[in-house]
Amino acid sequence: MAIDSGAPVAAVQVPAAGLRHQVRAATVVWQREMIRFGRDRSRIVSSLIQPVLFLFVLGTGLSSLMSTGDLDFRTFLFPGVLAMSVLFTAAFAGISMVWDREFGFLREMLVAPVGTTAILTGKCLGGATVATLQSLVILALAGLVDVPYDPVMMLELVVLVFLMAFMICALGVVLAARVKQIQSAMPLVQLTITPLMFLSGALFPLSGLPAWLKLATTLNPMTYAVESIRSVVFDHLDLTPAARATFDPGITWGGWQVPLVVQVAVVVVTCLTLLGLAVARFARTE
Repeated sequence: MAIDSGAPVAAVQVPAAGLRHQVRAATVVWQREMIRFGRDRSRIVSSLIQPVLFLFVLGTGLSSLMSTGDLDFRTFLFPGVLAMSVLFTAAFAGISMVWDREFGFLREMLVAPVGTTAILTGKCLGGATVATLQSLVILALAGLVDVPYDPVMMLELVVLVFLMAFMICALGVVLAARVKQIQSAMPLVQLTITPLMFLSGALFPLSGLPAWLKLATTLNPMTYAVESIRSVVFDHLDLTPAARATFDPGITWGGWQVPLVVQVAVVVVTCLTLLGLAVARFARTE
């Protein structure tokens, strides 16, 4: 028998759906990523060790073997190392959706009255912000490898690094859509990210490549992110035309030199495509 206590029942208020509500949801997810970043100091330190080793140990070691003329090999390596500094951080930020699924937090987010697009956008923005913040340490070391501290250049690099980090984080989210256990996620990330890194030209110039490798680098979206970063850095170096052509030849499509704005556009389109793919896959699987 139902019991009528006579006490008033508070009405449940569901926020009105709309763009403002979705933006607020994305902001909350972004804030969660920032809080996790602030509490995980070991991840901050460990993610910085590898780029520093590449720049100062590998770069110094190979300088004696590489003939780069007046250009220090570490200076050439700096844009690639800057890109690599965000690569694995952004990828693991995206793949951390697997942890959220295992602990049930993902289901709690998906049953909330917000869109999947807002949740995944907040996730990617958070991962990209964390990766960009970590890259600031590498930017602070620019002077040690003869890269000038030009404020405009630094601002442009931060924007480009953020776009690249968003793209890689979105890729991680796409991979996380079908992975159920974190033990399976790690090898998948390594298997996907490592070829992208080696085929991006981060560690070698794009000039004089064999045809198959040139085609592979041209088809790799990460090449456009790395090359745009290198182009901005090299614009502020005092190099001869011959040295610029050797170490920063740019990207060509059938002989057409792809300008910087088109390279950035390719990265932006890839970001949106991967985010859309991630939303579609999570909507189908969760």
